Amino acid sequence: MISPTSPKHHWVIGDVHGCAEALQTLEGRLPADDRLILCGDVINRGPDIVAAMDLAWELVESGRATWLRGNHEQALLNDLRRGDWLAQRSLAGCDTYRQLGERRCRAWLQRLDGLPLAYWGEGWVATHAGFDPLSWQPHLSIRLAFWQAYDGRFGEVVVGHTPGPGIRRVGADGAIVVVDAGACYGGQLAAYCPETSQSLLVNGLPRVATAARRPQLSSLRR
Repeated sequence: MISPTSPKHHWVIGDVHGCAEALQTLEGRLPADDRLILCGDVINRGPDIVAAMDLAWELVESGRATWLRGNHEQALLNDLRRGDWLAQRSLAGCDTYRQLGERRCRAWLQRLDGLPLAYWGEGWVATHAGFDPLSWQPHLSIRLAFWQAYDGRFGEVVVGHTPGPGIRRVGADGAIVVVDAGACYGGQLAAYCPETSQSLLVNGLPRVATAARRPQLSSLRR
């Protein structure tokens, strides 16, 4: 829960996916005394993953931000720990692993392992993808099952995970706010304030540079 010394306002930021410049621009335009909640998937896909991770961690260490775990951070953790041939094959196709390399990826293990699954505010919560409607625990890759089952028990839920145009409301009564605006696919990097319902968006990667990164429907189900 929020302590008495916590900031008045929070801004939940959608999936950065290696768009370090967009994150830096967005952070610079948000009120300096407000707290930022990075909604997971800071890594993978984009061209500046190392810079995005370094900036995100600097914001965490300064007390400016909380970085939540996304399914991409979880997948990297799983593969680095398993070390079998299936994990090695997965790592070979991982943008973060290719940009950082083995040694630097393993240097991040403890930090990534400590990323929380959710951030609880007053009347709202932020998490990467949603909650499992059977256990109501955070789930890092859920979509429709949560959107269709959510009954408002946690108040407003702010999630990333599903790229689309701008900030959208889904679920019954629009109680779920999706803030992944597709920054690494030629869209925008979005920030949403649950206390005021205000939003701020900045441009992500240029569309001409993102055609090969645009996800197919099959990949969106992961």
